[in-house]
Amino acid sequence: MPRRQRIVHLHLDEPTQVRRRPEVEHERAIAVFDLLEENYFAPVGDYTGPYSLHLAVEDNRLIFDIRGEDDGPLLAVPLPLTPFRSIVKDYFLVCDSYYNAIRRSSPSQIEAIDMGRRGLHNEGSTLLKERLAGKVEVDFDTARRLFTLICVLHIRG
Repeated sequence: MPRRQRIVHLHLDEPTQVRRRPEVEHERAIAVFDLLEENYFAPVGDYTGPYSLHLAVEDNRLIFDIRGEDDGPLLAVPLPLTPFRSIVKDYFLVCDSYYNAIRRSSPSQIEAIDMGRRGLHNEGSTLLKERLAGKVEVDFDTARRLFTLICVLHIRG
């Protein structure tokens, strides 16, 4: 993958007063680390990376505020949140079941719940790739990590 078509800085516009479960904070940290470690992110048009990405939720929209490596503004891509709501809600429910199962269930039960969790995560990632089509090209792993961060931004305390 071209090294210039990538995110090198990430900022999540998160409310500071939100308290999340330790498992959610762990997933968030892993997604950010993995995203910055390896990603493919190419805004459509005459843009040259690497990029700084600011993710925010504003007025029921997910905003991809894409900036140059120097943090100068390049492009804002707003996406309606409505198509993601059902998947995010289901994903949260399955994640809660998964975290509870880790403490109380057999390995086979945990594995079954985790398969459902991964399936919903893949569904959300595919939806994100589709919604970004024609605006920003991303590979599937980048979409997966971004979907995790979208879920984190949905938590409002």
